[in-house]
Amino acid sequence: MRNTVRLNDGLKASLVEILGDRLNLSTAICERHGKGESHHPAMPPEAVAFVRSTEEVSAVMKLCYEHECPVVPFGAGTSLEGHVAAVAGGVCIDLSEMASILDVSDEDLDCRVQAGVTRKQINHHLRDMGLFFPIDPGADASLGGMAATRASGTNAVRYGTMRDNVLGLTVVLPDGEIMRTGGRARKSSAGYDLTRLMVGSEGTLGIITELQLRLYGIPEAISSAVCSFPNLESAVDAVMLIVQTGIPVARIELLDDVQMDAVNKYSKLSYPVVPTLFFEFHGTENGVVEQAELVGEIVKEYGGGDFQWASKQEDRNKLWQARHDAYYAGINLRSDCEGWPTDVCVPVSKLSECILRTRKLIDDAGLVAPIIGHVGDGNFHVLFIVDPASAEEMEKASRVNQDMVDMAISFGGTCTGEHGVGMGKKKYLVKEHGDNAVAVMRKIKQALDPKGLMNPGKVIPEV
Repeated sequence: MRNTVRLNDGLKASLVEILGDRLNLSTAICERHGKGESHHPAMPPEAVAFVRSTEEVSAVMKLCYEHECPVVPFGAGTSLEGHVAAVAGGVCIDLSEMASILDVSDEDLDCRVQAGVTRKQINHHLRDMGLFFPIDPGADASLGGMAATRASGTNAVRYGTMRDNVLGLTVVLPDGEIMRTGGRARKSSAGYDLTRLMVGSEGTLGIITELQLRLYGIPEAISSAVCSFPNLESAVDAVMLIVQTGIPVARIELLDDVQMDAVNKYSKLSYPVVPTLFFEFHGTENGVVEQAELVGEIVKEYGGGDFQWASKQEDRNKLWQARHDAYYAGINLRSDCEGWPTDVCVPVSKLSECILRTRKLIDDAGLVAPIIGHVGDGNFHVLFIVDPASAEEMEKASRVNQDMVDMAISFGGTCTGEHGVGMGKKKYLVKEHGDNAVAVMRKIKQALDPKGLMNPGKVIPEV
């Protein structure tokens, strides 16, 4: 049973003065804001505050700080480890109406946006300028949420993660004070790196309200290809050699046979139901051809078939939309079941062993669980398709998840490559980082949020 904080009448009245009818207390709205796209149970807040500016966030935070009311930031609700669950009740601050693109510099390849802008929105805005923002976690997540969870996705092998592409932030601290970090310079040696402290903090240290982002020119040529393999080991080993060779592939996505079956059924495709790699190449016309030829030679060494090309934009869009719909395709494999997504990331040299051992753990447990991965950087995902009413299935999934995380950490990897910690993985933090490092994290949390109001119950394990 969670210890829920009830909103007192004084706080409620003060919030209404600031927000009017944008303070919503309806059961349906609160329920929707208490659960992301994960197996974690819904934990609704007491109220949802729809804010429109950094100043409004600051005013709301000052009131909540004064009344010692917990706060949970909310972007698009696409998180996967219980990040938005209101463990202690309180107020959810919804930033979806902060969706303005404030400034774009095509000369400096950067932009400033409010936190509620989504990745599709920014790329639609940039397209006619010949620019794009490459971080693509699949879901049409808000950029503020993507920074808060240190998201990455399909393009990370070439363009990096949110950590690498956020130049600066505007953050409202727990006491309502406004802090600006970083700037527009591409490098700086001035002081502590507060931008990277906030990127990945999952709303536990402050609320990101604006972001300064790095942009890129749309490549002259883009081409995508699909390649099938006789078995999982061959596909992963081919990826390892491609990465070690240094070929600048933009995307390398692995889908095992279970996932390919799901994708074919859900997206009405007809690819062979075998382990498959999705590739995308960016560059000049000649550069793309050269990359594809080099990769083609490597995949043939490992028994890969001929490339099935998707060079037209509409074909590429269809291919990558099918990849992004993999979560829903997986859930569709079993009726009346739900998805339990998890991920780990390991050094590329350990990727083959980790994936193959994970596949065996899943099969030995008798679970339905496709594997999919951004394997170019050692990150892969498992989606357990489980009946939440079956204690046996849930226990088996939990055990496999535990074994997979333990294995990844033993390989020098991490319990989560991009989903974040939230509620679901905070129990692994000490095993991954050690007591001393987690103690420092706890001190940072205590220093910035002494009342423990910011997204309580997330990231930092209880003592």
